[in-house]
Amino acid sequence: VQLQASGGGLVQPGGSLRLSCAASGSFVSINSMGWYRQAPGKQRELVASITSGGSTNYADSVKGRFTVSRDNVGNTVYLQMNSLKPEDTAVYYCNADVQRQFLTTYWGQGTLVTVSS
Repeated sequence: VQLQASGGGLVQPGGSLRLSCAASGSFVSINSMGWYRQAPGKQRELVASITSGGSTNYADSVKGRFTVSRDNVGNTVYLQMNSLKPEDTAVYYCNADVQRQFLTTYWGQGTLVTVSS
């Protein structure tokens, strides 16, 4: 199973970006998918997650600004990020809980988001 993330880049404060992460490979199903981020010198933290049924969970710091969604047919999770702030600067990682013989968490390679003027 591979997760391929894309969509990062440089954006000015107040701007928007949309991240995508597509899962590929052989598996039975994908349960929860989500996004984490890691800023320099900080621990990786949950940004947002979404279950296969569409239930979402957000970090308090991004509520009202970020929206997580998924395409279950395409096995893709998205993160729409609006009103970006410099403190959102980080490497963003997607992950997915994938059902194969066992339920296993897989991670994407990370995509850098830089919010700066």
